[in-house]
Amino acid sequence: MQPELRHLRYLLAVAEHANFTRAAEELRIAQPTLSQQIKQLEKALGAQLLDRTGRTVRLTDAGETYARYARRALRDLAAGERAVLDVHDLSRGHLRLAVTPTFTAYLTGPLVAGFHTRHPGISVDVRELPQDRIEAELLADRLDLGIAFHGEHLPGVEATELFTETLGLVVGPEHPFAGRTDPVSAGELNGHHLALLSRDFATRLHIDAYVSEHRVRPAIAVEADSVTALTEIVRRTALATVLPDAVTRDHPWLSPVPLSPALPSRAVALLRRAAGYRSAAAGAFTELAARWGGGARGN
Repeated sequence: MQPELRHLRYLLAVAEHANFTRAAEELRIAQPTLSQQIKQLEKALGAQLLDRTGRTVRLTDAGETYARYARRALRDLAAGERAVLDVHDLSRGHLRLAVTPTFTAYLTGPLVAGFHTRHPGISVDVRELPQDRIEAELLADRLDLGIAFHGEHLPGVEATELFTETLGLVVGPEHPFAGRTDPVSAGELNGHHLALLSRDFATRLHIDAYVSEHRVRPAIAVEADSVTALTEIVRRTALATVLPDAVTRDHPWLSPVPLSPALPSRAVALLRRAAGYRSAAAGAFTELAARWGGGARGN
């Protein structure tokens, strides 16, 4: 018997769940059928792939080796199917995109809207994920492109710089810094109450590094998981915050305040799997993002 695609999917499902019953439920087949199919695969290969002696089922050393190739084979086949369906005139297609949360406030909307206007036949699946999840999903071929920050990336992830993002101190009309034109020193932040993004955001980690470097101890009064919520809180209180300049420009009731020394800027990058198939839709979006990034650098 030659192994078939279903055998690969069955083996990987059992390995993922470490349990025949749960794997069978996911695959929507009977558990005895699943066990029989795995035994057929083991017989065909002449090797035991699963250790069934413990409380959970796990891959043997031979199974781990075979599963690596099975995952790669299924991933490559899925890419092949997309390549066959890919239409290079961009009249139809599908794009899987993920962005880190901060970009939903100012970047995702214009980019996706511009892409849809140019290519209305292409459906776009947009997800908001932390950067480490974006890179993992790219490597697993569950995403075509990601937008995140440049820096150290997982092996196999390729990054193209789009533009430089600048962060700044921002206040609402009730804050004593409102309308101030001379720079606020880092030391002046001591004792001031801030509303910041939570530590789930790369932006917050960037801010924390600045605060630590300059030995500043502001009071964190509010933490938010939404840029929109943060801008509304600052608008209605005497709290200050730190946001990308592009967000501040979109909200006329927010006032940027110069900070000395300024927060370090950071590079925004388009991420993709280095060895992955690039669809026509992904190529078109990459070109649009590069043009948008060139315009952003000029602002």
